[in-house]
Amino acid sequence: MIEFLRIDHRLLHGQVAVSWFNELDVNTILVANDSVAGDDFRKSAIRLAKPEQAKLVMKSIDDSISAINSGATDKYKLLIVVESVADAEKLIKGTGDKITLLNVGGTKQREGTKNYSKAVNLTDLEVDQLKTLSKSGVDVFIQQVPNEKKMILPE
Repeated sequence: MIEFLRIDHRLLHGQVAVSWFNELDVNTILVANDSVAGDDFRKSAIRLAKPEQAKLVMKSIDDSISAINSGATDKYKLLIVVESVADAEKLIKGTGDKITLLNVGGTKQREGTKNYSKAVNLTDLEVDQLKTLSKSGVDVFIQQVPNEKKMILPE
């Protein structure tokens, strides 16, 4: 069962591995990212951040969608981490109504982005994508760590 989907450009790191993993009481972390899926060095680095008691799976976005839709992930309490708004949108759209919660936790500053919180920088296109997901019934919010207040994107 999917408990949480988080966008974080750093993927798995201390905040996710400790704060969110413990807060959500999950047992499995799925890193859904096309470039990580084929990069043994990045996989090794991500494994270092994994909580000891966690099962860690790293798959491409398409393979993640297939695993979720096949029911293979149903037996886990799952925290999914993606790198970008585009990846989150593709994952949500590809899995039907299985993902109902989207945490925007960290997106780096890039050309054309506006700052929405201390760790979230979004382009106008990304804001539109998030608003569309929200209008489709996904609970979209910005929150870096569990003890911070949730922030909703302005209309």
